[in-house]
Amino acid sequence: MARAVKEAKVAELTERFQNSAGAVLTEYRGLTVAQVRELRQALGQDATFAVVKNTLTKIAAKDAGVSADFSELLVGPSAIAFVEGDVVQAAKGLRDFSRANPLLVIKGGVLEGKTMSPDEISKLADLEPRDVLLAKLAGAMKATMAGAAATFTALPVQMARLLAALQEKNAAEGPPGAGNSVPAQDAGPAQDAGPAQDAGPAQDAGQASDAMPAGEAASTEADAQAGDEPAPEADSDQ
Repeated sequence: MARAVKEAKVAELTERFQNSAGAVLTEYRGLTVAQVRELRQALGQDATFAVVKNTLTKIAAKDAGVSADFSELLVGPSAIAFVEGDVVQAAKGLRDFSRANPLLVIKGGVLEGKTMSPDEISKLADLEPRDVLLAKLAGAMKATMAGAAATFTALPVQMARLLAALQEKNAAEGPPGAGNSVPAQDAGPAQDAGPAQDAGPAQDAGQASDAMPAGEAASTEADAQAGDEPAPEADSDQ
């Protein structure tokens, strides 16, 4: 193979790695031309199955930034399924075909720059196709929106019922303070009668002023006794 042809082939493989959603590496040893044609039909229109040269594929994978782990799988007769559409559908087609034709060996793959083992590709094939997942997602979103709409519709009715219940409760209880005949604050002035007892000391002061001093009372009593005694009789000898 001429150098220019090799360079063109490397550039083509590099572009496929970069533009594909995923790539699955297989070993096709012993497959007939008819079987390879059947495999391409099973992959659908969103995937291409091409026989590749290991040396050129390693260079292309390195230029495309694919992990080195993928390049280590390039041993023996190799063919790569480049997937541009639904990766799950392509993985399912490869798995089902390999079960019916054991000569096709799935060696690994790469999905969004990450290397995948054969077991991971088999698990990927067990997933539902992209169209089915999108349909389920759309159904779930529709159900969620319908539930939200029903909730918003019920809110005004619930608010009206709540307001009516509050009005009935307020009417049953009556206006605030209707059962209180005498305000609690009116009882306060009754305590003002206490200071009237303080008038007592003023009267004591008046009685104290009317009282006679102790000395004057004693002299007055002595004078009274003196007046009561008889006067001494005159000496008859004089």
